Amino acid sequence: MKTYFLTFLWVLLLGILAISETQATHLRAGEITTRRISSTSLTYEVTMTTYHDEIGGRTASDQQDPSYFCFGIGQAVAVKRASRIVINRATTANTYVATYTYPGPGIYRITCTITNRNENVRNIPTSIQTSFQLQTTIVVNAALGLNSTPVLLNPPLDSARVGQKWCHNPAAFDADGDSLAYRLYVPSGKIADEQGNCTLRSVAGYSDPTLIGVNRINEAGTGPATLTVNAITGDVCWDAPAEIGQYNIAFIVEEWRDGVKIGEIIRDMQIIVTASPNKRPAIVVPADICVEAGTLIQQTITATDPDGNRVELSGYGGPFNVGPDGRPYLAPDGQTRINIIAPAFATFSPTTAQNTPASGTFRWQTNCAHVRAEPYDVIFRVVDLPRGSGQTQLATLESFRIKIYAPKPQGLTARPAADAAGRAIILNWAAYACGVSSLPSGTQMVIYRKEGCENVALDPCINPGLAPSTGYVEVGKVPISQTTYTDNNNNQGLKRGVQYSYRIVVMLPSPTYGQSVVSDQVCVNLPQQVPLITHVTVDSTFDTRGVITVRWTRPPGINPNDGTGPFQYRLFRADGLTGTNFTQIAAISTTLQPTVADTVYTDRGINTVANAYRYRIEFYFTDPGSGQLQRLDVTDNASSVRLTATPGVRRVQLNWQANVPWSNDNKQHRVYRSKTGPNGPFNLVAVVPVTTANTYAYLDQGADTFAGDGVQPVTMSVDSSYCYRVETVGQYAAPLTTILLNNFSQGICASPIDTTRPCPPRLAVDTLNCSTLTPEAFCNQTTFANTLTWQNPTTGDCDRNIVKYRIYYSPCEGQDLVLIDSVSAPQLTYRHQNLTSFAGCYEVRAVSRSGRESAASNRVCKDNCPYLMMPNVFTPNGDGKNDVFQPAQCPRFVESAELTVVNRWGVKVYQSNDLSLRWNGKNNQGKDVPGGVYLYQVTVKYKRLNCAAPAEIVKGWVELLRESGAN
Repeated sequence: MKTYFLTFLWVLLLGILAISETQATHLRAGEITTRRISSTSLTYEVTMTTYHDEIGGRTASDQQDPSYFCFGIGQAVAVKRASRIVINRATTANTYVATYTYPGPGIYRITCTITNRNENVRNIPTSIQTSFQLQTTIVVNAALGLNSTPVLLNPPLDSARVGQKWCHNPAAFDADGDSLAYRLYVPSGKIADEQGNCTLRSVAGYSDPTLIGVNRINEAGTGPATLTVNAITGDVCWDAPAEIGQYNIAFIVEEWRDGVKIGEIIRDMQIIVTASPNKRPAIVVPADICVEAGTLIQQTITATDPDGNRVELSGYGGPFNVGPDGRPYLAPDGQTRINIIAPAFATFSPTTAQNTPASGTFRWQTNCAHVRAEPYDVIFRVVDLPRGSGQTQLATLESFRIKIYAPKPQGLTARPAADAAGRAIILNWAAYACGVSSLPSGTQMVIYRKEGCENVALDPCINPGLAPSTGYVEVGKVPISQTTYTDNNNNQGLKRGVQYSYRIVVMLPSPTYGQSVVSDQVCVNLPQQVPLITHVTVDSTFDTRGVITVRWTRPPGINPNDGTGPFQYRLFRADGLTGTNFTQIAAISTTLQPTVADTVYTDRGINTVANAYRYRIEFYFTDPGSGQLQRLDVTDNASSVRLTATPGVRRVQLNWQANVPWSNDNKQHRVYRSKTGPNGPFNLVAVVPVTTANTYAYLDQGADTFAGDGVQPVTMSVDSSYCYRVETVGQYAAPLTTILLNNFSQGICASPIDTTRPCPPRLAVDTLNCSTLTPEAFCNQTTFANTLTWQNPTTGDCDRNIVKYRIYYSPCEGQDLVLIDSVSAPQLTYRHQNLTSFAGCYEVRAVSRSGRESAASNRVCKDNCPYLMMPNVFTPNGDGKNDVFQPAQCPRFVESAELTVVNRWGVKVYQSNDLSLRWNGKNNQGKDVPGGVYLYQVTVKYKRLNCAAPAEIVKGWVELLRESGAN
């Protein structure tokens, strides 16, 4: 996006604007920036930069020393001027620098008030009497580290021309890499304000500059004039001024980290509008780029002027290490003015006048210290030098964004751990090219793993990192200095028979969050020395005599003739898909000869109706020395397939799942249906393509789409029961076991439902009449109850077979109601007990025999009856009677309260937020106050149905009576 602005010939404007030297001040623009300078205390350096008119307001500019800072706590502090740098013949940049240590964390607003703005500001009434106020808000928190606010590198000295779009970009740069956002703001100031005032006020009568003038249209003539700011780029544009004069606007630069705003800066600036026949120059910059750290960036910027005038090119932005006053951030003595990137700064040349067409070269030798998630913004500017006197210089700006990522980690290798039974993989890689010293503390190497070895193409500019869609998951992090990592799946062990791929990536810590290119992948699988379970299939579905068949492979890495036999398989079973209560159910001795059927077991007498089951196998060899069996390893756990059937309106929804070490994804599963029972006979009715575990589902509406065993469609009837089982198809990822694995679920039956559901009940709640309550009502009562009653509609197309009612409740109106209880039909009442107050809203819903729930009943709500009465006299004489000023009767439903007592002169003598609202006649230092009349105020928040209701104020007087001579 291009932006445009005009550089004004300041001397010629003096006659047009007629600024008075006697009253006019000198402030054109300014902002306040901060940086934390101590890692052990909350000490900040605060810098105000202001831009002064040195022709129309030179005398006032001389006198602007000191200025007064308000640090958001305490009184204003005088701060001497630190520097006064000439920007051009008419303007200086002035800095005021102070150091302040905050007492603790919090949000602080740093303010500076300078009396009197310039005279004749068109959109500020009586501007000569209105103060110029700046404010910056910071979050003080040790966890943010040595954070600095962004700095605004483009001086706010822009001028505009009538009828032409004007734009300004502050070239904001955050050295910490925080995200920035922009928004417009009404300038601050007050008539007859004094320096040292710490309260920010919007300028009274301020006008949007687009509302001033007659022909208030944009430059293109297509609509009204506008003043906008781009929230992302920071381009502030006025399209277009209608009349000459000087105008003030303001905008805010917000600083964000991890989705939390941690500061904001106000820039207040002045725009001088005049008329000029000169045509603005054009500038061409390269497309945005994304490069690896260490790349030499060398780009050409070109410019032309339609009038043939000579032009000057220049650049702004963080990579140049140059502030708006032309000075570097990194001084020759090594003392930094802000937290800044490593000293490898960009250059741009030439910046002297050239004939049109002109060109300049941007050059930046990047390094690893420049890596960050946010791109760098560089703004290039061309200004023309018109021939002849009395013409206004015109300028054009355009931005160029640079994203810098860290180099790719190299030399990644993977191998199984020496202890094969540990099921671990050891990763190694080369020392990182950037070196530890060039990266911020806390930089880490992050390790990612996925099952399978399919390569994923990654672009560090378009797709940085490893998104979940790639299949990779983070498995570990190590310091950047480390070059090895052992992956044992958090001590759970990796899977046998699965091929894994690994990648690593360098991640920089908060706030930069930069990262490297992802490494090349490396693939590895654990040696296969134990069996692999291949089948856990349900043969029959019964509650006491169900049957599951378990099958497994022989261990391919074991030679049966190596002298370590005989061998043994020990089979264990646990209840449920994720059960851990494993018990041994079989021990099968073997010599691993292929002619023996020793890799199958039929598990009988189990409840396959109610349960899924999970199995594992431990493999034992014979120790040649002792002759004893020793466990070599254990298989991964594998469960049976568990099917659920949910009735719908003339349909049944099927879902299934299995917890197995192989993958059932990207296969075609088979759905079988029967009208006989859960054990069939079954007819194959559908072959379901499955991509992920989230798609293990089928909706049966009666169709039969498989013709191989005969087409048997059905009309789904609410009077019929339909039974199902599912056959899953899976496969291990490793080449050793590429066979397809077919396993059946248990059988399950369900009946569809019809389209009718219950009608919503009509609900009522017992009432509470506040006008009839006595002051003693509910005195000292701590629990309350509401009684609900409802009726079912007698007409309408409803399901009358109601089995229960569900009660929904919320203690506050306007909130979502939640289910709190249910009652069985035909009960039509409910008492909600043990409440802390009556306040709340209710709904009731009926549930039919088929499990369908009605729409909600009418919502009924009940509120409390708050009460608070204070007496007018008390006698704290210790006689046990009326010694304390407190509520006359029991206060009702008080949630919080604060009592403040002042004497007749308005001096506060007592304050307490005790719920009892008791005052014993002593001040907060424990001393008796004299007798007399006192005024009190109770700020009380009641427990109400409207939980967001504000606190109420109760005011009155009380007479304190003491015996003569009491102190």
